[in-house]
Amino acid sequence: MFAVSILVVSVAAAASEEQCTGKDPMSSVATFLGMELDYDLADRICCHNHHYAEPKGYHEWPEVDFYSKLDPTQETVFYDSVCGIPLFVAPRGRTFEEFVEESLHHGWPSFRPAEIISENVIIHDDGRMESKCSTHLGHNLPNDGIDRYCIDLVCIAGIPAIQANSTTSVENITTEKEFDNGIIQASEFNATLYESSAVENSGKHPKTKNRVFLAVGIIVPLLLIFVGSIFLKRRKASRNDNSVSIKTLSSDPEQQPPVSTDAGIDTDNEGSSL
Repeated sequence: MFAVSILVVSVAAAASEEQCTGKDPMSSVATFLGMELDYDLADRICCHNHHYAEPKGYHEWPEVDFYSKLDPTQETVFYDSVCGIPLFVAPRGRTFEEFVEESLHHGWPSFRPAEIISENVIIHDDGRMESKCSTHLGHNLPNDGIDRYCIDLVCIAGIPAIQANSTTSVENITTEKEFDNGIIQASEFNATLYESSAVENSGKHPKTKNRVFLAVGIIVPLLLIFVGSIFLKRRKASRNDNSVSIKTLSSDPEQQPPVSTDAGIDTDNEGSSL
């Protein structure tokens, strides 16, 4: 009964946690960096979705043309489209051309471990990614054992919360005090000094299915070997016991054949009486 009560409370608590903490994307998303982004798409993908993504190649659409809006000579900090916390800084540890090439190849902006603000992003067991203010971001799709974050542009098209407060409608204002659970706030973030801990943990995020298959692949063969060895040992022991028994009966000179107690067929005693 106690366990059931805990389960009910947990389910109720999870249900009460709204995506984007019940808020909408910033109105400035629609004109991020001079682009013409679809605000309704941002609202749907970032705040009412856990599985789907913006259209593949959306960052290349003529009205978007994402990469032409970036300065190739410096890093760009990307902020949450709803709450304005920093999420990624790129390109870092690679050239601007490499960042663009990988992103174009996969169809969405693609970030690497050195470029993620790990304190502000949650990577779930199934690879789904969201910010710490519950904004859906995309998925972690590792390449060659190295994490690659495939991210929806419309969900990282925000501006710093401190800046957003002066441009966003009162009913949708997000203050930094609302998000204080280990998050690095925009006002505290120093891109020059920041080093992501994701570099050390790359490829080590829990991946339930992979771990299950790996465990099965290791445990089952070992179990079969263990059972097989026990079976062979018992079979060998049984053969040894049978061999010793047969040898004892056939080679012991002191062993006398059994004497028949049937007088009618005891020929050794017939005609020998005096």
